[in-house]
Amino acid sequence: MAALGSLPTRASLLRSCQSSLLALPSTLRAATYARTLGRWQSTTPRKHPKTAIFFPGQGVQRVGMTTDWVDAFPRTVKPMLEEVDETLKVPLSRIIAEGPNSKLMATENAQPAIMITSIIILRVLEKEFGFKTNERVDITLGHSLGEFAALVAAGNLREPDALRLVRRRAEVMARCSKEVGEEVGMVALVCEAQHLGPMVEAIHGFLGHHGEGSKADSGSDYDLPAVQQVLIANVNSKNQIVLSGSIKRINELLTHLRQFAGHDPRAVRLKSDSPFHSPLMKPAATLLTQLLDQPSQVAKGEDTVIWPGIMPCVSNLSARPFESKQQLKDYLARQCVETVLWHDSIVYLHTEEKVRRWIGIGPGKVGRNLVGKEVGMKGAVKGGGVWGISDPREVEALLRDLDSTEAAEDEE
Repeated sequence: MAALGSLPTRASLLRSCQSSLLALPSTLRAATYARTLGRWQSTTPRKHPKTAIFFPGQGVQRVGMTTDWVDAFPRTVKPMLEEVDETLKVPLSRIIAEGPNSKLMATENAQPAIMITSIIILRVLEKEFGFKTNERVDITLGHSLGEFAALVAAGNLREPDALRLVRRRAEVMARCSKEVGEEVGMVALVCEAQHLGPMVEAIHGFLGHHGEGSKADSGSDYDLPAVQQVLIANVNSKNQIVLSGSIKRINELLTHLRQFAGHDPRAVRLKSDSPFHSPLMKPAATLLTQLLDQPSQVAKGEDTVIWPGIMPCVSNLSARPFESKQQLKDYLARQCVETVLWHDSIVYLHTEEKVRRWIGIGPGKVGRNLVGKEVGMKGAVKGGGVWGISDPREVEALLRDLDSTEAAEDEE
């Protein structure tokens, strides 16, 4: 029998596996790593620093974003992609794998593609590596479209139902944008953090809004046709917001800010032909309200929304966890036309819920950068930080780091 001191440690097993896993044939990687993990995995849930997982929104899609996952973990990923195509009656898996880019960029394809890619990564963690989401994660959230993946992870939506909702919602959003008679889109404004509050006030003043979500008197931007209205679509960080709506009206607003309000933000036009989270998306909100009140398409006789789920999910609209089934339905539909309070959500989780570990799951790195800017990237916080998984090569490092911080002392 080997001496106790000579037994491999959990960390050394992971380091060894990390150095060799990706050198193996794709058909052997998952099984080899699973066997390694099986030597030390515990069946008893342990206390850990409060942990959140978060999911990205539209804009992170790229052709081939599922290919590495299919190659590395075919037994989990292939059936999921086949089920997606069957559920939507659209060859979405081929569009993701082969493009062309213009087809994947179309809203009706991009949104379900991003959502399913995010869920694929989560399911790979669970099925291939024994990651128990309900034991190792405390709360979920998603940026805009990412809220659907977050609700799946939280146990409030079934994957096929979420896919149908996202696809139908995206189809209406795309139609709303194509039918308008003028240029619409989204523009990010970046400024110094101390200037954001006054700049937002100046924006509301120019648009005639008396506060976020309130109706103003006659002469306000709310009196314009929906296509000409502008709304703050996202509050992304302490120094970045996104405007959505008529590009002409946004340009008028920027001129006003620079010439009369004393603000000179850096304006970046986003790669979106649709003004998400603006009044033009009202038909999508109406449709989603109707769909959420229908029974599940896969669980006969049950509601589309499951309540309660397995863990809380933070709403984009309130920056707080959903409090009831009806509120979830209401807020998820209204999210189409109202502001995404992403920064407020991160601040709430960081300062009030004391979340210390943040795991970004899904394609791209935008989300993890926004979170990291507020709470500190990996290593900046004792026992915590921000990690992300968008590539199979990031899995082992994440699991190793989670393990090394699992017993970190919880500090207020």
